[in-house]
Amino acid sequence: MSNQITKNDNTFKRYSADCENCFGLCCVALPYAKSADFPLDKDSGTPCSNLRGDYRCEIHSNLRNKGFRGCTVYECFGAGQKVSQVTFDGNNWRDYPESAKEMFDVLPIMQQLHEMLYYLNEALNLEDTQPIYHDLQKALDETEKLTYLGAKSIMELNVPAHRAMINQLLIRTSELVRAKVPPNKKINRGIDLVGAKLKGANLRGANLRGALLIAADLREADLRVADLIGADLRDADLCGANLTGSIFLTQAQINSAKGDMATKLPASLSKPDHWQKATE
Repeated sequence: MSNQITKNDNTFKRYSADCENCFGLCCVALPYAKSADFPLDKDSGTPCSNLRGDYRCEIHSNLRNKGFRGCTVYECFGAGQKVSQVTFDGNNWRDYPESAKEMFDVLPIMQQLHEMLYYLNEALNLEDTQPIYHDLQKALDETEKLTYLGAKSIMELNVPAHRAMINQLLIRTSELVRAKVPPNKKINRGIDLVGAKLKGANLRGANLRGALLIAADLREADLRVADLIGADLRDADLCGANLTGSIFLTQAQINSAKGDMATKLPASLSKPDHWQKATE
């Protein structure tokens, strides 16, 4: 039996980016430095040179080739449209420049709240979490209420304290889900596996929370029911790997990795376009 209840697509969509209803906030509010992920430096509050007048990206379909790989692995979890349409009532930063800085300051806080909502929603949709279902639902409701506060109230929130409370529930979720799988004593939370040779490895049910898996060889690895919250999968090779039933894995993490059509993902995630191109 699968450990997952059928997900409500509309509910999950709430915690995914909807750029059509956002004022390009991530393209303005967030800074970045020249690196392997970006071709130049940009300060917070400065619009990206690729941002059009309609708040769409001029090179969206060609970001990776233009050196903006970092944009393809960012996920606001729906915070952009919440800030644009709810917190600021659809008033954009171009027409209301006096609200711009406040809007940009609210975005990263809202992003953290929506990320928590994403994980809580996933936890609520797992069969194994029935013993803590009411605690999860209460935490989700309380977090959702915070996202509807005014801008000034949001900026005064003690987000680290709230995240610590949510994290305890997510840890308990992980323990319940992975309880039926024999623990892998060689794998510990936050382990450094940068460039590790793990082709065909049995990582089923592993606790990979916060693990550094940058450029790791995970081809044909068994990652079923693994906890991947916060795992760094940049350039990790997931070709042929099985991530079915893995928990707390995000689209952004998948977008940062390498893979192919043989890679098996949770039903809520999609294979990035660049995977297909890499195998052609």
